[in-house]
Amino acid sequence: MHTLQVDVGHSRYPISIGAGLLSNPSWLGAQVPAGDLMIVTNTTVAQLYLPTLIASLPGRRIGECILPDGEQHKTLQTAGLVFDALVGKKLNRDAVVVALGGGVVGDIAGFVAACYQRGVGYVQIPTTLLAQVDSSVGGKTGVNHSGGKNLIGAFYQPLSVIADTDSLATLPDRELASGLAEVIKYGCVWDPLLFDWLDVNIPALLARDAEALTYAIARSCEIKAIVVAKDERERDLRAILNFGHTFGHAIEVATAYQSFLHGEAVALGMLMAADLSRRLGLIDGSLLEQIRAILTRAGLPTAAPRIGATRALELMHMDKKVQGGTLRLVLLEKLGHAVVTGKYSSDALDATLAEFLN
Repeated sequence: MHTLQVDVGHSRYPISIGAGLLSNPSWLGAQVPAGDLMIVTNTTVAQLYLPTLIASLPGRRIGECILPDGEQHKTLQTAGLVFDALVGKKLNRDAVVVALGGGVVGDIAGFVAACYQRGVGYVQIPTTLLAQVDSSVGGKTGVNHSGGKNLIGAFYQPLSVIADTDSLATLPDRELASGLAEVIKYGCVWDPLLFDWLDVNIPALLARDAEALTYAIARSCEIKAIVVAKDERERDLRAILNFGHTFGHAIEVATAYQSFLHGEAVALGMLMAADLSRRLGLIDGSLLEQIRAILTRAGLPTAAPRIGATRALELMHMDKKVQGGTLRLVLLEKLGHAVVTGKYSSDALDATLAEFLN
């Protein structure tokens, strides 16, 4: 088992990564510090892992809230189901919410925990690769709005993150590839050595090699822990972890979360951000093609839907990095180094949007 620490000053918590963690009652019990629990999961994950989790937490008063599965359900209405479950179980401020599932479950459960009785503790137990390498770490919680993604939420750190790599055995191939998009992102914006390692080890990751997956998860979490410790509330540095997300979120919203998984949309967004970086002379064409090639090898899409440049730009202006009416974007200056800037040619942005989306 690998254990890392996230330290944001006011909150310090462990990330535990390993096999068989959910089926280890003596260890798991110490990580979930409450007698009253509300386990939030979805219809897919509940069938696979909810009985194991409950069996590993004997002697607790446990409520269950099973949500519909899918990004299209990441709404205030769905969050309301969790609030109703907490109230119905008569849980108080000493209760702990346990998020068992992927990014949608984790974001909703964390948001509800931040709000219920003005804040209760929560534990992240991510069961997808994307959640294990990214969304479960760092305290971003929230839900989507019809006008944009993650527009309603809070920064609220968990008590702990428990990533059981055994849960990846049941992950569909498409979901596994979606998670790899976020690992590739870390290589692009922070760690060229990780990018090079991925270039060699994509086949092992797609084959679910345990050692390769554990390394990818641990290194991704290490990078995110460093960045979050320096900038918890995304005022500056943390925004680089949104590389590709401004473009990707626009694609997700425009297609009503029906056509692309989050990681697939981010993969398209990273390619578009790299293309814009090339047009601005920040990187050369060879790096753009390296990124295109590694996304392709990971089984991720490189052809974007024709949602239209005008519609995409409208949605991008709802991004949380907009300041003073200026859309700031995460661009690459070189492999392993990204910059967040509002200083770029609008003509170059229009050209990228037109090439990919018109």
